[in-house]
Amino acid sequence: MKLPKYQNAEADKDKILSDNKNKSGIYMWTNSTNGKRYIGSAENLKIRFSQYFNNNHLLINTSMNICKALIKYGYSNFELTILEYCEPSKCIEREGFYLKKFNPEYNISLNPSAPFSGRTHSEESKIIMSDAKKGEKNPMFGKNHTEEIKTILSDALSGKKNPMFGRTGENHPNFGKPKPKGAGSPSQAIEVIDNKNNQTTTYDSIREAARALNIKQSRITMYFKNNQQKPYKGIYTFKKIYVS
Repeated sequence: MKLPKYQNAEADKDKILSDNKNKSGIYMWTNSTNGKRYIGSAENLKIRFSQYFNNNHLLINTSMNICKALIKYGYSNFELTILEYCEPSKCIEREGFYLKKFNPEYNISLNPSAPFSGRTHSEESKIIMSDAKKGEKNPMFGKNHTEEIKTILSDALSGKKNPMFGRTGENHPNFGKPKPKGAGSPSQAIEVIDNKNNQTTTYDSIREAARALNIKQSRITMYFKNNQQKPYKGIYTFKKIYVS
């Protein structure tokens, strides 16, 4: 089977999401302006790619080089390649193979088991979206961020000049469509708030979160089913992430 390769991620967005529905595997982003690459894997590629196409997700995860690069260069300057489709249980193993083969420049770590630890947001990145929503009139704007983050935030507030903007509200292709309501399916992306350490971590599936936290997947599923509000074991608060 010939694996898909999308030359222009912006133009091919709808096809990328459609082609990779209910599929798991390994993917590679390539910056067409400098040749730098990023390799990742996902148990549900559509959910993962939907996150990449979500500007909020990129701004919150600016600790990841690929997120910063997508903001800086725009989707039209990135090529997306599916390196391999595989069973979910094989994703990490196969990702490790391609990391060693290509040694991609945007990957912070070449350790294939790193995704199971999730993506822990720094305190700085948690403030970014709050600042972006409040605008430059916010007295905190530009005061507590590094120069790189201030540039990203400034671009986010500049409207049409930023290639990442202009596809929200009624202009978004999925405006008005109901969001998925999967009741704890394995492909449900979630956020885990560690109230003890005041950290928020994003996982691509309930199974991934359960494995990282060393708890049963059914415990998280029941947490959502019962609409539980109190932290699990007095520590973890779970929230579903819906992507359009």
